[in-house]
Amino acid sequence: MHIGRNREARRAYGFDEIALVPGLATVDPSEVDLRFALGNLTFDLPVLAAAMDGTVSVATAIELSRLGALPVLNLEGLNARYANPAEAIERIVNAEVIAAITTIQEVYRAPIQPELMALRIGEVKANGARLAVSLTPGGAAKYGKLAAQAGADLIVIQATVTTVRHHSTRLTPFDLATFCGSVSVPVIIGNVVTYPAALELMQAGAFALLVGVGPGAHCTTRRVLGIGVPQATAIADVAAARDDHERATGQRVSIIADGGMSNGGDVAKAIACGADGVMLGTALAAAAEAPGRGFIWGMATPDLNLPRGTRIAVGTQATLREILLGPAKKDDGTHNLMGALRNAIGCCGGHNVRDLQRAEIVIAPALQTEGKRLQREQRVGMGQ
Repeated sequence: MHIGRNREARRAYGFDEIALVPGLATVDPSEVDLRFALGNLTFDLPVLAAAMDGTVSVATAIELSRLGALPVLNLEGLNARYANPAEAIERIVNAEVIAAITTIQEVYRAPIQPELMALRIGEVKANGARLAVSLTPGGAAKYGKLAAQAGADLIVIQATVTTVRHHSTRLTPFDLATFCGSVSVPVIIGNVVTYPAALELMQAGAFALLVGVGPGAHCTTRRVLGIGVPQATAIADVAAARDDHERATGQRVSIIADGGMSNGGDVAKAIACGADGVMLGTALAAAAEAPGRGFIWGMATPDLNLPRGTRIAVGTQATLREILLGPAKKDDGTHNLMGALRNAIGCCGGHNVRDLQRAEIVIAPALQTEGKRLQREQRVGMGQ
């Protein structure tokens, strides 16, 4: 396919452009197994809570772990900068729209305090919860071993785009392979959207990869930088690298879809495209327990030089339990996400997440509109 003379371009697809085809047989949803493994750790739900300060606090991390998900705490965020992060969040959520970005930038100017990092990890672990922590590559170089020693179960290294081959004459590039081999806990690396870059990250020792550049509801990377690959195609490409790597080495690296999922159907499609699990941010920020009090902003939003995110209002919709496990109070797929996933797997004839990865997928440009005129006109259901 070409976009002009001598300029080729490949067609890529997002979740709204595809649909899952039901199987020849169906399975009782109550008998579908959603368990998700990361190395020696097994979780009841294939869900990671995104490391955003509006989504994960110490308290929500404990509750998310209790529900069977894996919370990810931003170790370079407000919890590591303020003894009382709630006061900092209050400034952000109360800022006028026109001043929201500058307020966020000002709030995040407070220095990181390593002792608070260890304290937050200890607070979560003291309650018997599992916890992953997120650091930038530079942050991992400084604080990665501290996080592991403090008791973090996993370390997530996150940047807008992370590659093994980072070139700089100004800074010494962070050696991902050396870090993965030297730290005592599994390392998840993100973000990535292409087959070759994913394969090199797997070969460097990544335990899991986060897939997604710019699909999050709060993210502006696709406009600010012009980069990104729609999630359905990105996940499928990275999953292909995962499968080839497993055939070559016998080691399976988990693929985690990060961003772009606002309802149960999106979660099911992400799994069907090849993801082993999903990372949810906005969906969980709408929980009554969420620290952002109905608001969310991305990890790149505070950047002083080039913010790549914005503050958005998501409202308070339900409890964490209702959003993940039900019962649903809304009919638009934003509640009981795991119930929706169980039903999707069962409708496609599967018994577990791996089975859904073998479901038939069709390109479906009319998926969101076919037969839904009245819902759109009345702004209900799929027309909201």
